[in-house]
Amino acid sequence: MKYTILLPVFLLFSVISYPQLQKAPAYPLITHDPYFSIWSFTDDLTSGSTKHWTGAEQPLTGWIRVDSFTYRFMGQRKKEMEDVVNENLAKENWPPIAAATQKKVTITATRTSYQFSCGMVDLQLQFTSPLLLNNWAVLTRPISYITVTLKSNDGKVHDVQVYLGVSTNACVNKPEQEVTAKKYLINDGLQVIQAGSAAQPVLQKKGDDLRIDWGYLYMAAPKLAKTEQSISEEEVAVPFLVREPVSVAGKQLVLGTNLPPVKTNNIAKEQFIMLGYDDIYSVQYFNQNLPPVWRAEGRTIEKELAQAAADYKTIMQQCTAFDQQLYNDAKKAGGEKYAQLCIAAYRQSIAAHKIVKDPNGELLFLSKENFSNGSINTVDVTYPSAPLYLLYNPNLLKGMLNGIFYYSESGKFTKPFAAHDLGTYPIANGQTYGEDMPVEESGNMIILTAAIAKAEGNANYARKHWKSLTTWANYLSREGLDPANQLCTDDFAGHLARNANLSVKAIVALGCYVMLADMLNEKDTAVKYLSMAKYMVTQWMKLANDGDHYALTFSDKNTWSQKYNLAWDKILGLHLFPAEVYEKEVRYYLTKQNTFGLPLDSRKTYTKSDWILWTATLASKPADFEALIKPVYTYLTATPTRVPLSDWHETTDGKQVGFQARSVVGGYFMKMLEGRFNK
Repeated sequence: MKYTILLPVFLLFSVISYPQLQKAPAYPLITHDPYFSIWSFTDDLTSGSTKHWTGAEQPLTGWIRVDSFTYRFMGQRKKEMEDVVNENLAKENWPPIAAATQKKVTITATRTSYQFSCGMVDLQLQFTSPLLLNNWAVLTRPISYITVTLKSNDGKVHDVQVYLGVSTNACVNKPEQEVTAKKYLINDGLQVIQAGSAAQPVLQKKGDDLRIDWGYLYMAAPKLAKTEQSISEEEVAVPFLVREPVSVAGKQLVLGTNLPPVKTNNIAKEQFIMLGYDDIYSVQYFNQNLPPVWRAEGRTIEKELAQAAADYKTIMQQCTAFDQQLYNDAKKAGGEKYAQLCIAAYRQSIAAHKIVKDPNGELLFLSKENFSNGSINTVDVTYPSAPLYLLYNPNLLKGMLNGIFYYSESGKFTKPFAAHDLGTYPIANGQTYGEDMPVEESGNMIILTAAIAKAEGNANYARKHWKSLTTWANYLSREGLDPANQLCTDDFAGHLARNANLSVKAIVALGCYVMLADMLNEKDTAVKYLSMAKYMVTQWMKLANDGDHYALTFSDKNTWSQKYNLAWDKILGLHLFPAEVYEKEVRYYLTKQNTFGLPLDSRKTYTKSDWILWTATLASKPADFEALIKPVYTYLTATPTRVPLSDWHETTDGKQVGFQARSVVGGYFMKMLEGRFNK
């Protein structure tokens, strides 16, 4: 069963012309939040079904008729689906389907663009999720664009028509769930198809490997003006037009757009549709269901769709300019390969969050710990994600910290250190992780609060939370130098007592507390804790010293680990550790690299790519930085594991160990942040 809406034709707006990423483990297509997130797991868009980041199929499909030939340019060949499509298309005299030839795929920060040869016509298919961190209205609008650009490649005129489809798998957790669909018109100018589960079990499930099964999926486009119609609406619509609401159970429904026929020559023709999602309520926060932020601000999905259509050209201009600027800035900071790593990370990091406001109107930017344990607002996921948001919108980092501060300050979490999480996504009613990370999370919260102060040039945010920060700093002053056998973020190979890198975090966090105290004119406090931090550094250098490097733990010599927590000492200009500590470590790391990266520590050969990018910022020489990130680029472009970028992989063969599609790749922007802070 297929439906259609009619679309206008625009002239070609823009073509990606500057160098960008052309190979990735998976390609972002529709990326907004942990539930509205569709990717291609294959290099060729015709060789596999598109999927939710979890790997569940959420097929996007596309066919083009060129004169008397039909080509499939999106979606895997599936006989049962093509039989239905062929049967319906045959009623409009579409010939049987062959595969288009994909010539190129290019990824920029906000767009993924494919180029196809479809006989005598070239087709460019562009997916734009306009996640512009400095444009609040667009960032929070849950709408992506799919743009089709057509151009003759032989100089002749050709009759062309394009069909696009999206499976209603995108609005259910399991394909067998019953779905309802209907079509309607907004303001006599925007044709819309809406689909959602019949049951609408709002916020009734929590966990990791889940898809949304409440709210509504939307496919929409501006209505074709009479002056632009090639044939009548009735002719175009049959047999795909939704005339009545429908309900289907036990099989996927495909919402289809049958674009109006055009005649194309060597002047490109452009058409677009929009895909959106209204989840109605996004998360439960301490037993209160919160709507998405755009709903909280009084916007409706109909207004969002209409505004997205009206703003199309402007948004494309903004995305083009932003993508170019990000690429230029990243390349200047760390070179071509570094720039491409940042491009790969951008949409993935943002789309692993949900933006809402708490009952008092305070911003919450809540992460989901994708394919880790499904936690919501995990502090040691916020910590590595932070550089991206410090660069482009520190308010979003505040939105990651606000809930954790509230948890302690409300009296709901009474321990003398920071909580690990707020629950299991999308239910944020309190920590569900079974073990605390006292030094880890307390250090993370203090360091990130100081980074916000550095980004904003004032400590106003710290002032609001000074009591909590002081409680946590006191805990670190007692327990941080020589940590007990407690959980930290890197305990993949087991717990560690006397963890040297965790000790660095505690020391740097106390230095950050000193920085904030100075900014708040708390001079006596600053003097006290600075003396403490400096003493800890001298002790650390003795305890961790292992000749030509510093050890993994204070107890075990002939071991080593990445001391990525040192990055904040350098980037925030704390000057607690001598530069010789950075230099000694970097020299040693360069002797320990494998094909796909620097191992996390001496226990195993696997690594965390976000930490490598932090560790690389310790290098004083550009050549050393590039030498450390080059194997990560090799992993990005040559890993055999085809999933949205995993941050935990083997350095020997490039295979995923665990995790995927996580927000922590926002940490790739650390080198750019260093340049911003030390300008």
